[in-house]
Amino acid sequence: MMTPEQQLVLIKRGCEELIQEEELLARLKEGRPLRVKAGFDPTAPDLHLGHTVLMNKLRTFQGLGHEVIFLIGDFTGMIGDPTGKNVTRKPLTREQVLENAKSYQEQVFKILDPGLTRVVFNSEWMGQKSAADLIALAAQYTVTRMLERDDFSKRFASQQPIAIHEFLYPLLQGYDSVALEADVELGGTDQKFNLLMGRTLQGRYGQPAQVVLTMPILEGLDGVQKMSKSLGNYIGVNDAPGEMYQKLLSMPDALTWRYFELLSFRAAEEVEGFRAEVEEGRNPQEIKKLLAEEIIARFHGAGAAAGAHKAAGNVLAKGEIPEDVPVVVIGADGQEGLPLMAVLSRSGLTKNSAAAKDVMQRGAVFIDGQPAPADFRMAVGQTHVIQAGKKAIARITLDK
Repeated sequence: MMTPEQQLVLIKRGCEELIQEEELLARLKEGRPLRVKAGFDPTAPDLHLGHTVLMNKLRTFQGLGHEVIFLIGDFTGMIGDPTGKNVTRKPLTREQVLENAKSYQEQVFKILDPGLTRVVFNSEWMGQKSAADLIALAAQYTVTRMLERDDFSKRFASQQPIAIHEFLYPLLQGYDSVALEADVELGGTDQKFNLLMGRTLQGRYGQPAQVVLTMPILEGLDGVQKMSKSLGNYIGVNDAPGEMYQKLLSMPDALTWRYFELLSFRAAEEVEGFRAEVEEGRNPQEIKKLLAEEIIARFHGAGAAAGAHKAAGNVLAKGEIPEDVPVVVIGADGQEGLPLMAVLSRSGLTKNSAAAKDVMQRGAVFIDGQPAPADFRMAVGQTHVIQAGKKAIARITLDK
């Protein structure tokens, strides 16, 4: 069993900031499982590896015997976190939030142990609050202090509108910590204001203030901007194994150690050994393969990780489209479009639907030179060069 000091070393790995370290050590010395909270607003259905940085740290806490509370902000998600925004977010409907929340739960348990994870929705307590309760909560903080927040101050200075409900968001997130009596809350560095609000409100409601642990924002595959689906520099949790493999091997060498630090569960000493080997002349691609296999195994299993490299030799992956690509026209049978599996089997690129499913799971399907998204749907009238495996390739048009 680890000592409190040994636990602290493991918890701090990859951590950006810990407020306050001495408080966390004192609680670890109490010898009880700590309540460790992380909240996620289900504003989009899919998660990428940037989101998993926090989840990996939650898994670390689980491994140390602490209680992990995975909070789904179905109530706050309908407001929208104003963090980093220069305009008011468009609120989501409850139906959109719940659908996204369902997708979140399916994805997070590829990392967290479901038997050791307490999943809660903040509508459980916020939905019971009266207007008087919300007024009392709003009285716990001042507009002046709220405007000290960086994104609010910038919008105020540039005369960009700030809606009153946006001021409520950090208060509601902070109150979640009161409702859950959290010992520790995790978040990205951009969430520091909201996390500290939890400390403040716990003190106002007579509770010990939670420890705040922030994790870095993971850079995307370009090595510059944060990982984002909208920027196209992301690796999705649901990406096919071959797609994950190729994306990870294509990232800049300098980014390798950052990804090991924030995404790998290998011992720090082992990673330092890899770094030393690269400095002595080992090919960085060999190290990237080890990282890719670890991550793919986490989300798709060891078998998928072992076979993911088979997609690496695809012609379209190298940007080479032969001049003599056969032209194939398939019918949509009156539908507006067809899913990828149907396109592959109907065009003859695979023998049947079972073979199409297999090649898709291996991440060995490319569309116009890019890895095929699992949810790709071809619309009537579209034409794409599609490759399935290393040899089957065709220029396919979907007709009515």
